[in-house]
Amino acid sequence: MSKGKALLILHGKQALNEEVRTAVMLKREQGWDLAVRLTWEAGDAQRCVDEALEAGYTQLIAGGGDGSLRDIAEAIFRHSSDASLVLLPLGTANDFARAAGVPLEPVQALDLLDVAPQVVDAGEVCGRIFLNMATGGFGSQVTANTSEDLKNVLGGAAYLFTGLSRFNELSAAYGELQGPDFHWQGDLLALGIGNGRQAGGGHVLCPQALVNDGLLDISILPAPQEVVSTLKDLLAGGLGIDNMFVRARLPWVEIKVAQDLDINLDGEPLQVDALRFTVHPKALRVHLPPDSPLLGGATALNRPG
Repeated sequence: MSKGKALLILHGKQALNEEVRTAVMLKREQGWDLAVRLTWEAGDAQRCVDEALEAGYTQLIAGGGDGSLRDIAEAIFRHSSDASLVLLPLGTANDFARAAGVPLEPVQALDLLDVAPQVVDAGEVCGRIFLNMATGGFGSQVTANTSEDLKNVLGGAAYLFTGLSRFNELSAAYGELQGPDFHWQGDLLALGIGNGRQAGGGHVLCPQALVNDGLLDISILPAPQEVVSTLKDLLAGGLGIDNMFVRARLPWVEIKVAQDLDINLDGEPLQVDALRFTVHPKALRVHLPPDSPLLGGATALNRPG
């Protein structure tokens, strides 16, 4: 008896991944009508989603990293579709999947097809939809400057290696953030605007973020000179950093940035000097573990503004 019909949109670099092949075959043996399409270049994820929805698929699987997840989630959002999304994390960092408690093993990840989807929020900036987060400051530079070759060799540790090797480049940048009953301006070292909790290979910037509270979590690491001069020691010792963040939860936030503040969205740079981030509550249906840390209770937090 057929359990259902699903389409896996798989990043082209994973075409020969035997673990993925094994997981797909197992789901077929369990009764799933599971088809596979590969992406090769920019725009393929959008095209695959378009074709899948037109063909009547109601369950899609994003097989790739955080960038692939963002592309596919955005395409589903643009259709205003009720199709649900399963995460098959195959990237270097898999930041959203890790924070959400999605298994990294393909067989276990695809088992989420059998779990009811959860209604989650989506963020938007510059007309682009995201599930995870945007980052700014030194962490963004590290993410953008970590080479593909290094990621292939070291995996997620590549981000740490790059960060340590570039620590002498650490500098503050000016930013101004404005939202409902919130205003902050000054020099900062790091910035996270999250629907998810972490970025850049496991750097937790928004530790309390939830995907179903109708809010974006804002985390700012200010840059007084004494923080800049001692940050390396603090990071090495694992002490004191978390208490230095300025944090807020907002339905929208506007940012004005100086030229030396790099902002990126799941690894892709946003090259503008003013940004408006907004949240779309209950925008997507995503198959997450029932005990996912990113899921709050049935009652969302009070939304300011």
